[in-house]
Amino acid sequence: MTVNRTFEDLVAEGAAAPTDGWDFSWFEGRATEARPSWGYARSAGERLARAESALDIQTGGGEVLDFALGGVEPARPGVLAATEGWPPNVAKATALLRPRGVVVVAAPDDAPLPFAEAAFDLVLSRHPVRPHWDEIARVLRPGGTYFAQHVGPASVFELVEYFLGPQPEEVRGVRDAKGERAGAEAAGLEVVGLRAERLRMEFRDVGAVVHFLRKVVWMVPAFTVEAYEPQLRALYERIEREGPFVAHSSRHLFDIRRPGG
Repeated sequence: MTVNRTFEDLVAEGAAAPTDGWDFSWFEGRATEARPSWGYARSAGERLARAESALDIQTGGGEVLDFALGGVEPARPGVLAATEGWPPNVAKATALLRPRGVVVVAAPDDAPLPFAEAAFDLVLSRHPVRPHWDEIARVLRPGGTYFAQHVGPASVFELVEYFLGPQPEEVRGVRDAKGERAGAEAAGLEVVGLRAERLRMEFRDVGAVVHFLRKVVWMVPAFTVEAYEPQLRALYERIEREGPFVAHSSRHLFDIRRPGG
């Protein structure tokens, strides 16, 4: 419980929590986010059970792929690989996924994928920083599928704009589904399915906000407790007075096919 705890204690907890991987269990009881109705990890598992070779791009700490694989053993791809660009996550993903036979490759997020053309019949990704459509198309076999959950436009912008002020439309519109569809089609891919949802989030204490902004670093670039101490203190007082800070995440589900095959 965080009721009646001091600003200093809560901020110190959020600042000390580890940020590697995509395990969000630390937030239990402190923040919530509604999940998309499509159940990405479960659906990814169903596709893995039918694939011969699969790649997970920007796997983070490997948690989502590990969960997806949990329900498909022994019906799983014969070839499984994952990429990750942040060294602490590379180590975490390797430790988690190697026992499942997944080869984890350290690869910068903005670099070409280190695989041969048409190497995979399934490519997955959950919350890639930016989809590199030409590379996705290149490594997919004809008839292969890219199945991914992307972050949509203006996601959690109630929190972003609390700290940074109103953002211009060109910033709010980044990751627009229409633009991403156009990018996929320009790379020669066919968008079979596209769904979008906006989902409620609640931050129940200021420590959860601190940890979230340290973990999801692109929300408020160069965020530190020291730089934003006045805003954090005011937010602490607001939550104590009014209850949870409410924001909304934006998510897209892409089902994309490389023609042919």
